[in-house]
This record gives sequence, C-alpha cells and structure tokens, in this order.
Amino acid sequence: MKRQFLLFLFLVGSVSGFSQQILQTVRGTITDRITQMPLVGVTVIFPDLVPVKGTATDLNGEFKFTDIPVGKHTIKLKFMGYEEQTLSNITLISGKELVLKVDMDEKVIMGKEVTISAESEKNRPLNEMSMVSTRTFSVEETQKFAAAVNDPARMASSFAGVVSVDDGNNHISIRGNSPNGLQWRMEGVEIPNPNHFSSPGTAGGGISILSSQLLSNSDFMTGAFPGEYGNALSGVFDLRLRKGNNEKPEFTVQAGFLGLDLAAEGPIKKGYQGSYLINYRYSTLSLIGKMIDLGDATTNFQDLSFNFFLPTKKAGTFTLFGFGGLSGQTYDAKKDSSVWEDDGERYSSDFSANTGAAGITHSYILGKNTYLKSALLYSYQMNKDNTQYLQDDYASQLRFDAKSLQDKVTFSSTLNHKFNTQLSLRSGVIINKLGYDLKENDYDFDIDQLTQTIDANGTAYSAQLFTAMSYRVTDKVTLQGGLHYLGFLYNHSGSFEPRASVRYAMDEKQTVTFGYGLHSQLQPIGVYFAKSENADGSTYQPNKNIGLSKAHHLVASYDRLLTEQLHVKTEFYYQALFNVPIGTDTTTTYSMINQEGGYFTDPVVNSGKGRNIGMELTVEQFMHRDFYFLLSGSLYDSQYRAIDKEWRNTRWNGNYAVTFTSGKEFKSLSKSKNKVYGVNIKLTYSGGQRTTPVDLEASQESGTTKYVEKEAFTQQNPYYFRTDVRFSMKRNRPNATHTLSLDIQNVTNRKNIYGSFYDAQSNKIKTYYQAPLIPILSYRIEF
Repeated sequence: MKRQFLLFLFLVGSVSGFSQQILQTVRGTITDRITQMPLVGVTVIFPDLVPVKGTATDLNGEFKFTDIPVGKHTIKLKFMGYEEQTLSNITLISGKELVLKVDMDEKVIMGKEVTISAESEKNRPLNEMSMVSTRTFSVEETQKFAAAVNDPARMASSFAGVVSVDDGNNHISIRGNSPNGLQWRMEGVEIPNPNHFSSPGTAGGGISILSSQLLSNSDFMTGAFPGEYGNALSGVFDLRLRKGNNEKPEFTVQAGFLGLDLAAEGPIKKGYQGSYLINYRYSTLSLIGKMIDLGDATTNFQDLSFNFFLPTKKAGTFTLFGFGGLSGQTYDAKKDSSVWEDDGERYSSDFSANTGAAGITHSYILGKNTYLKSALLYSYQMNKDNTQYLQDDYASQLRFDAKSLQDKVTFSSTLNHKFNTQLSLRSGVIINKLGYDLKENDYDFDIDQLTQTIDANGTAYSAQLFTAMSYRVTDKVTLQGGLHYLGFLYNHSGSFEPRASVRYAMDEKQTVTFGYGLHSQLQPIGVYFAKSENADGSTYQPNKNIGLSKAHHLVASYDRLLTEQLHVKTEFYYQALFNVPIGTDTTTTYSMINQEGGYFTDPVVNSGKGRNIGMELTVEQFMHRDFYFLLSGSLYDSQYRAIDKEWRNTRWNGNYAVTFTSGKEFKSLSKSKNKVYGVNIKLTYSGGQRTTPVDLEASQESGTTKYVEKEAFTQQNPYYFRTDVRFSMKRNRPNATHTLSLDIQNVTNRKNIYGSFYDAQSNKIKTYYQAPLIPILSYRIEF
C-alpha cells in the first residue's frame, strides 16, 4: 500500500517534457451594476501581456480572447461615462475556460476621471447597497484558505468579528451573537440551513452541502444590513451561483479522504446560450476514522447541487437552481459494561438530517433603466433524532425521540430602477408559506420519565416588504436609506425597520462610513409550539404569541489603502438587542441569546436584552508576487440580561480573537513553468467561551448535568489556539489541470477545551476536548 501511494505521488508530480506555452480562453459579459443592461463597446485589455492584447464588447456586452497563457493576469476595463476598472490576480488554468461577469458603475460627474483598482475594491460588496460590515469572498478563498475545505462558514472564520464555536461543526458567532442569528441566501432568496448534520433551530452543521464548484463570488455581512435583508440578527451569507460554460463541456473530479466529488457543466444544446452545471458528492468519514480517533459512530453524507441558465430572446432570462443533502450518523452502544469509559458510551443514537431546495428565477429588463428579478423556491428540511440508554441490565430505555419536518414555499420579487447617474431605487416583496410537522419527546430526569414537549403541525405565513434608495451626491459622498418590514402572520407579530448609511471618500485611498439598522428575527419554529401542562393535566402553548427578537446596529468604519496591494480597515460597532425571549421562572438565567441549537420548550417572554460592543481591525495584502496575508483582530464585549435583570456575559463572550491567514505560491523552475506549489497557513488565537459551573451535588442526585444557575457564564474556558496548514501542487497540462492537496487541521494537536459535564459512570465532572489533528488529502482534476 505504501509503494502504491508513493507511485501515485510520483505520477501526479512528475515533470512533463513538453515546453510549449499552454493557452486558454477568457470571455465574459459586462453590464451596468444597477440596471444589468449589457454595455456595448467596453474596451477590455490584458496590459501584462507582450504585446498587449485587447478587444471590445459586442452588442450583447460580451468579449472573448482565445489565446491567453495560463497563469495570473490583470484585466483593465474602460468605457466612456463609466469608472475605469482593473481586475487583478485573475487566475487562468488549462482545465477550464474563464468566464467572467463584471458590473461597472456610471460616473457621477461626467468628464472627471475616476479609477477603481481591483486591489482596493476586493472588499467592495457585490451588492452596491451594502456599505458597512460587508466583504466579498471568492470561491478561490474557500479552496485556498487552510482548513476551509470548500466551506464558506469555515472560510469566514478568518474574517474580523467571526469566531468558530466548535471544531466539530461550522457554527460561527458574529460579534458575540448567537450562531443562530445568521441567515443563508441563494440567488437573492432565503434558503434553509445548507449544511450537513444540522440540528433543528441552527444555522450551521458539520460541513456545507454546497460545493464550491457551484458558487461564484458572494457577499458576507456582519451587521447593519441594507433594506432588502430581513429575518437576521448577526450576519448574512448572500450566495451567488455561477453559470456553466455555454460553449463547451467541462468536468471536475475530486477524490480524497472526505470522499468523491464530481462536477459537469456545458451548453444545453448547440447554438443556444443556455448552460447546465451539476455537482454530486458522496462522502464518508470512515477512512479518516481509521487513522485518528473520531469515535465509533458510522457517519455518511451525500449531496447534489445544480444551476441551469436558460435565456430567451424576448421573455427574459430564467434559471433553475437547487441543492439537496442527505446526512446521517448512527452509534450502537456496546452491551459490555467493562468497556464503558464514561456514561456517554451507554447511549445508542440514530440521527439524520435531510435538506433540499429547488427554485426558479426570472430576470427581465423592463426598460433602459429598470430591471426586475423574481424567484419562486420550494425548500424541505427533515430531522430525526432517536437516543436510547443502556441500563445496568442492558435493557434499552428511550431518552429522546424527535422529528422536525419543515417545508416552505417562498416567492420574492425585486425591482431595480436607476433614475439617473446619482439616484437608484430597489424595492421588493417576500412571501413565505411555511408547513411544519413537529414532535419531540424528552426525558425529564426530575420525574424520571419521558415527556412530550412538542406536538404540532400546520401552516404559517410570513411577509417582508422593503425599499432602499441610494444617492451618490458626488463622487465622494454616497447616501443610502431604506425601510424593511417583517411580519409573522401566525401570531400577528411584526417589525418596521429603518436602515441608513453614509460613505465619504476622503481621497482615492481613504473612506469613512457610518451605518445604522434596526433588525429583527423570527424564533425557531418549535419554540412557538412548546407544550406546558396545567394543574388539571390539560396542555397549552405558552409561547404561541412570542414576538420577534430585535436589535439596533450602529457601525463606524475607516478604510485605507496603504499601497496598491495593502489594505487596512477598522470598524467600531454597537448592538443593542431587545425583545429577546427569556425564561419566566425567577430561578432561571435562560436567554435565547445563548441558544446554540434545538428548540427551547419552557415558557418564555419577550423582555430580555443584550448588548454587543467592539472594535475590529483588518490588515490585508491581496495576492502580490504570489503572496497574500489576512490579519484579523477583534476586541469585544457581549452581555445579556435575563428575568432577574442582572447583566451577565453571554456564552460567546470570548472578549478577543486574532486570526492570521496567509499563503505563498511557488512556480516550477522547469521550462514549462506550468506547476505551482502552494503553502497556506491559518493561526487562530481567541478567548475561550463562557461556561456555567456544574453543580456536582445536584448532578449526582439527578443523574445528569445540573448547573449553578446563579453563576451563569461566570467561568471562562482557557484561550483557544489552533494552527492549520495546507500544502498543494497544481499542474497545468494541455486541456487539464491537476491539483494534489493536503490539509492538516490542528497540526500541533492542541487540546482545546470543549466543555465540562457530569459523568454518571464515574460520578465525577469530566472535561471534554475539541478536534485533534486531522489530515485531509485530496486529488483533483479539471478538464
């Protein structure tokens, strides 16, 4: 086996004898950012080539080059009346044509030269209405960053204000908020949690369902969202899909320790501009489990995602898109008490999480300055969780049994209109029809029996209306304002939310931005249908009329370009949360702010508060001379107030976080220079999460973990430190690109604390740790 592996590495890494230059096709479409009208006659040049190559866009706003050498390039775009634009570090490989979609901005003051540099604009959001706390991330970052493993959420943990909650999943806390404050969107529509092994009421899971093969550059927001975004408190992933190649079929095959990944794209038929893009992935953790101790559970997942681009001559453009994921984990407790090291090994479990969504979008240009985009989406989520406990006589006792089924139909429509070069408007509507079938039975250790906590099914509706306006006063000053409404028709709760921001460009290298927004979010659906029992034995729903959680966001930002490649940004923020559900029992310190997942089923009221305050610093060098780095630092304080009206640390209040992400590429010394070696590293150092002391005496009496409620989150885990590295070798050959990579997560094998819990087996409090060193080897070919 060892010889076979070495032979495989030799074959992949062998140097080919050819020395001819490998050429590839670069083409794309250039449109107005607001109206999406194609721009005719845009000059497109490659200034780094000798001789310089150039062309102009045709009547459809399209351009094409067929003889560009593989490697990194710069592209310049010039067009009368529009801001000049430079796209740097465009990576061209032999295995795939490069197809670009570029938006350009009209000049505010005609005749005055304004140049936009791609280096300074890399953090510029794709959504022009987002002016604060937003950055664009690329597919290349999800593939290149160490330990990102093509997962947007894990990649985002490199950004300022973002902290990973647990190595075992991709939950992230943004600016001290609960991970559940995050919203996922695709093609402008809210989608269900797109992660494998996700629990009800969560926004994360074990790993993303969405393959990087399908994604285009997208936006990630961490506060003060513009008017079109609602039903989120902490952050938004606004994902965009790329179109498949509409001129020739292309394929990607990737195999590794995480399984097999297959992608295909190409034209739907000859002579038609439409395209397809499909990706399938099957994975099992059994291979890694044989090398390192990940437990004895059987863990598998698979997913499928797709995007069909369907343009018409007169009826506008349609797309069909969607994703689906199946994931499950089973564990059978061994009926042998001599091998039980802790009480957890007496539990058998069967968990599954299946998620899917399919939608259609329609885009139509109504006139020279008006653009309408509508979408219809159907989504489905099914979670099942069954847990059995082996008693001393090895008889199984049911401890937890739950099923959560949600299906949703979403319709959205957004109208964009540009009045002139300075003033633009965006307005829209979002309607959701939510179906639910929820059942949950949980073991009550106080009465030693299984009790039903949720039993509900039916339909509920929510509606969102929004309008947002952008006014470019001059080329230095931009004002934006908006209003969003979110209503939950089930209990008639709602929220009108003003949004506003202003950006001032001090000069071509410095900008100052201020933003404000009132935001709200629905509770996890199961909370509304929690059951309680009256004195006479009858049941009722105490949380049926619970309102929305809300928060005021205030952000001040300063952005400076030190050189063409080096960028510094700092943001100060304050978030005042209110109307947060908290427990009604005077002995409890519960607040929804600290909820990570699942449905809280005790009675709650909307009288909780919270506050997050902090500052963030980002120092980033974009890829220059084959080297990049991203240094992110955060200082913050996150507090909450429960029924006793005392201010306490939230669970997520680590107080500080520093992340350093960097990489270097080395070109082959061979004549062909078609091999590129990459080394990437990520260092994470952050304050530990807050914990509540375990009440040992009460735990021993009840047989399960009990906490000292009055001392909620008064303890803090030791600081968190982790080092991840990634090594890669990419080789361009005629018509194919090969990439061999090795990701090593937690390369120093540091034992970061996960938490402390009462163990009934030893009758003691035990400490558990997060993920150990995990190697992930993969081989990928694009052709």
